Amino acid sequence: MSEAPDVDAALRETTIARRTVHAGRFIRFRVDTVRGPDGRQHQREIVDHPGAVAIVPLDGTDLLLVRQFRSAAQRVLLEIPAGTLDRRPDGSIEPPEEAAPRELAEKTGCDAGTWRRLGHFWTAPGFASEAMTLYLATDLRPVRDYRGPEEDEHLQLVRLPWTAALARAEAGEIEDAKTLIGIFWLARLGVGGTA
Repeated sequence: MSEAPDVDAALRETTIARRTVHAGRFIRFRVDTVRGPDGRQHQREIVDHPGAVAIVPLDGTDLLLVRQFRSAAQRVLLEIPAGTLDRRPDGSIEPPEEAAPRELAEKTGCDAGTWRRLGHFWTAPGFASEAMTLYLATDLRPVRDYRGPEEDEHLQLVRLPWTAALARAEAGEIEDAKTLIGIFWLARLGVGGTA
């Protein structure tokens, strides 16, 4: 039996050199030299990110969101709770299913009795390696001994009927991509996120 043809071969680039320009706390900036399928070399500037999780926390028919100032956007944005995957001391990256409950608790003061993985997507694949895993969290309950968000995070918790959040997203009042994906996914599932 013959193998299926590689339909991506005419598009695939091969990394032939990699140089780290800066290594920060969460992300690294690197320049990759790649060889294209035509044999020519190019340079790609990459933001190397360990990945993240985003959570659609649904309490009955209310969606829990956070308002926070985002330096890159230079404004306060309304978002679903999210956070970066931790790099472990051995260099490995924690699994998304471990990060999601931590981030939900940290951002909202709640944990969830029921978790559902909704999907996985690249946030900006033209220049960043960040992939985000999206979860639906239901059966919410307060966390014992809630300590609040991390020291450098200033958040306001916002509770909205998910239909109101959808209306705000459709009106262009919500501009954060992961939040739009989460809200539209929730709308696809229907009331209560159970479809």
